[in-house]
Amino acid sequence: MHDLPWLKSSYSGGAENCTEVAQSRENVYVRDTKDRDGGLLDVPAASWRSFLETVGK
Repeated sequence: MHDLPWLKSSYSGGAENCTEVAQSRENVYVRDTKDRDGGLLDVPAASWRSFLETVGK
């Protein structure tokens, strides 16, 4: 997972108080920018797409 390209929210404004997201074929990973070596939220890709569709409405 550490070799995946991590994306930071464009809303962060360069601050370190945000989350980062990386995606593999099967999963989406979410981590805290301030604690990159801390825990990860591991979500199946289909569930992540459903979440984005729901909050995007």
